[in-house]
Amino acid sequence: MFSKEEMIELRKTSAEIRMNIVKMVHAAKSGHPGGSLSGADILNVLYSKCLKIPKDWNKSQDYEKRDRFILSKGHASPLLYSVLAQNGFFPKEELLTFRKFGSKLQGHPAKGYVNGIETSTGSLGQGLSIGCGIALGLKLDNNPAKVIVYTGDGELQEGSCWEAFMQASHRNLDNLIVIIDRNRLQIDGNTEDVMGLESLYDKLRAFNWDVKEINGHDFNQIYNAYNSAKKSLRPCVIIANTIKGKGVSYMENQAGWHGKAPNDEQLAIALKELKEEL
Repeated sequence: MFSKEEMIELRKTSAEIRMNIVKMVHAAKSGHPGGSLSGADILNVLYSKCLKIPKDWNKSQDYEKRDRFILSKGHASPLLYSVLAQNGFFPKEELLTFRKFGSKLQGHPAKGYVNGIETSTGSLGQGLSIGCGIALGLKLDNNPAKVIVYTGDGELQEGSCWEAFMQASHRNLDNLIVIIDRNRLQIDGNTEDVMGLESLYDKLRAFNWDVKEINGHDFNQIYNAYNSAKKSLRPCVIIANTIKGKGVSYMENQAGWHGKAPNDEQLAIALKELKEEL
């Protein structure tokens, strides 16, 4: 359990991450704020309290033993960039270059531009397959690192995801952890209207995964679920129930904010609301 002081700091950091997300998308006049805001608390806890990833990246002696984080829902790049900058992987000043010509911060994460990007992503449904390959390679090398794949729930409508779930179980990839951002919204609306996923928990159990379900905005639940998953003897998936657009009142639970930039007035409202968390 986090102390009162730690909880205050985590809330403050999540607010700063969200403020940078909306600033980035506003400056670029394009991007995906809704599904980026929903994951801020999850990635905040992972990067500040859980993952072993060196900030100096491949210059570190511990580079080969780093945990591998894969943002499968690559359109949520504002979230990953904001978290990486918050944790010192590159200067925060670069965030406002997001999606601009010549920027290192591509619209979807691209390997080789900034420290902390494990692999290029963007085509939905491929991150888990990539994670399976990396996890298998690590096991063959007797490398103790973990592979964490962060997916969207709408992404699970891709058949390749279920092939990967089956492969991971067959190979007993107990070094693989999947976190599902279960905000129940995608670009076309509610996931259960587009192509229903429920009962998601039962489906994943049927694929012989260790399955945990949490409130994706509860810092203690995120931390405890991850640390429990690390000890699992099977591949483990965490279903994190979240609110799309979390922290910005007019974006919350609104599918229309999946891929839309706020205007000047909307940015001011968002920043005012998020500053109240500081």
